[in-house]
Amino acid sequence: MSDVLKLGVPKGSLQNATVALFKSAGWRINVNGRSYFPEIDDNEIECAICRAQEMSSYVENGTLDVGLTGKDWIAENESDVHVVGDLVYSKVSARPARWILAVPFDSPIKTLADLNGKKIATELVGFTRRYFEEKGIAVQVEFSWGATEAKVVSGLADAVVEVTETGSTIKAHGLRIIHELMQTNTQLIANHTAWQNPVKRKKIEQIDLLLRGALLGEKMVGLKMNVSEAKLDTIVATLPSLHAPTVAPLYHSKWFSVEIIVSVDKVRDLIPELISNGAEGIIEYPLNKVI
Repeated sequence: MSDVLKLGVPKGSLQNATVALFKSAGWRINVNGRSYFPEIDDNEIECAICRAQEMSSYVENGTLDVGLTGKDWIAENESDVHVVGDLVYSKVSARPARWILAVPFDSPIKTLADLNGKKIATELVGFTRRYFEEKGIAVQVEFSWGATEAKVVSGLADAVVEVTETGSTIKAHGLRIIHELMQTNTQLIANHTAWQNPVKRKKIEQIDLLLRGALLGEKMVGLKMNVSEAKLDTIVATLPSLHAPTVAPLYHSKWFSVEIIVSVDKVRDLIPELISNGAEGIIEYPLNKVI
């Protein structure tokens, strides 16, 4: 049996983000036109592209050893796979997406119980059916091929179960969210047999480690600055960092070079504070990975 790892890359909205994430992690995936088998610069990996909705099924049955897909599609397919880890990444935001139930803004439906005997349109059919069965609420769940919000607006369904991050698109279609069914994010999953293979498991763990490092690198930046000896203690006291800042004396000088890694969202407030406390020559630089 070959020890080459068969990696599934999700087709569709996650494809470009996944290829970019692997690039940051150290792998170049070259997607050629309509080919479903992109090249990767690693002789220990073979790639295949498939829909995120089908990924967990292919991993479960061994067609693929490992793949990236949403927690929602694993639940939808009730797939028996090994979840290596969560990878929260998106083109829109770093927050997990939510599967919500929405109705027209002027609908009398206020609670889940009000949906008894009603029709729901969704792409997440299996999960939605099980969700309402567990609550003892009789609903008719129909598969939606797309434009799900329009189904309820046009009266083809009483409610929709749809995925959203901010909820803005739902509101823009004149709908009102009444319940959240689940939160989802991208997960790295593996076939149980592949996970038990020492060679493949080592490769999967390498991928997981470096993907996580690349994702963390997107959220952090490096800051480097010059600080006089008189201001050093004041500056260091204000600095957030993973552990402690790196401080090095400048050549034949009473000045120091101070370097930290800090969250992107803290920089806009931190830099003005550093300047007011005496830091000079501040440089901000991006990070490829943080391990």
